[in-house]
Amino acid sequence: MIKVAIDGPSGAGKSTVSKAVAKKLGYVYVDTGAMYRAAALGCICGDVDIKKNPKAAAEMVSYMNIDIKYSEDGSQLIFLDRENVTDHIRTPEVSIGASDISKIPEVRLKLVEIQRRLGNLNNVIMDGRDIGTYVFPDADVKIFLTASPEERARRRQKELLEKGQSCSFEEVLEDMRYRDENDSTRAFAPLVPAEDSIRIETDGMSFEESVQKVLDTIKARLEEHVV
Repeated sequence: MIKVAIDGPSGAGKSTVSKAVAKKLGYVYVDTGAMYRAAALGCICGDVDIKKNPKAAAEMVSYMNIDIKYSEDGSQLIFLDRENVTDHIRTPEVSIGASDISKIPEVRLKLVEIQRRLGNLNNVIMDGRDIGTYVFPDADVKIFLTASPEERARRRQKELLEKGQSCSFEEVLEDMRYRDENDSTRAFAPLVPAEDSIRIETDGMSFEESVQKVLDTIKARLEEHVV
């Protein structure tokens, strides 16, 4: 099975780009960040303060049933205790919760087990923070997709506004910087580029250009393996 790992910070376009590339290649797309968002949503709904009480959060997650399924058009759906929560995990509150809960080792271990199972069953493009460094350090292709905090904040604000969620650029940028700090400094499986990853910066690129760049990079690296 071919494994493509696409890591990078929040708002870098990993999910949308990875999904489009997976469709072009006929691979299964796995958005691991959605799993952490689902876990955070469960804790929020259960009135557990993830940051102040990580032990309670870890215990609650241990009882959660988090699963990924796919619609007829290939879109990824995230389920929490058998309920489809795909449309409820993209709020700023859940974003912060996902960043906080991802720092808890017990939570990461549970979700990584699910991620590895999915990756071993299919040709996959899996995006996240630690796919190339921890989940699949033997991935066939590793890409670190990034952009400046300001560029990422602009994109995320546009996405939220299109979904009818009111937010200022300053709020989204602050959220972005908070997640960057959290993700890159956590003790267990932090956000860092794998040594053998290919860095792609998408500032100034259109969505289509970003997709083509990632697609060309994957094809070139797989051809190198064949040679």
